[in-house]
Amino acid sequence: MLDITILGSGTSTGVPLIGCTCEVCTSIDPRDQRLRTSIKIESLTTKVVIDTTPDFRYQMLRTKTTQLDAVVFTHPHRDHYAGLDDIRPFNFHSNKSLPIYANELTQVAIKRDFYYAFEKNKDVGLPEMQLHTITDKPFQIGDLNFIPIPVMHREMPVLGFRIGDFSYVTDVNFISAESQAIIKGSKVLILSALRPESHPTHFTLVEAIEIATQLEVPEVYFTHFSHQIGLQAITEPSLPSFIKMAYDGLHIRL
Repeated sequence: MLDITILGSGTSTGVPLIGCTCEVCTSIDPRDQRLRTSIKIESLTTKVVIDTTPDFRYQMLRTKTTQLDAVVFTHPHRDHYAGLDDIRPFNFHSNKSLPIYANELTQVAIKRDFYYAFEKNKDVGLPEMQLHTITDKPFQIGDLNFIPIPVMHREMPVLGFRIGDFSYVTDVNFISAESQAIIKGSKVLILSALRPESHPTHFTLVEAIEIATQLEVPEVYFTHFSHQIGLQAITEPSLPSFIKMAYDGLHIRL
């Protein structure tokens, strides 16, 4: 059993965009109101969050998450790791340091921005974390096996992950043949599709549809939307039948 919760499905600015009065940003449909992109993965014994966005605290509160076994990071952009300080309540409740899994590039950013968590004689109450380095090899967290999926976000290497029959790839504009081979055979894929218009670092909606079709995964959810994606109620019906738009709070069970 694998449960995936969409904690956030919006791009780095979130949706609604501050100061914008477009039809998406003023929509009363809760599916159009998107925190920054993150997911929670739960098995019978293990709970893991992929990325701690600036909205991490609220995401944990509104999903009533009281236990967390680890955090896994995709890449060192602040909309994906800036909420890391808010792991502290999990430290308090468990009296344990929280395992953090990240590649070396992301660890550099974490150690820079949260330097106080790594000081030898730090104050009480600061985040307690154990850094584990992700390479190109699979790794285990509890009963969950993570297979890294290397992709590119323009010049930046980003990690997607395959966990059992589920694959997750965000912030991407290129997936190599080797990485596509890792994804193929999945039953469910979550993939970013920023907007209809071209973008230098993200798949557009059309590009995401093309790659999803090539991958032949039977159930695909797009995520990491800007407000330019359009209203969920209008955009989603225009997609191929095997593709849906993720939204905050969506649960997917395998």
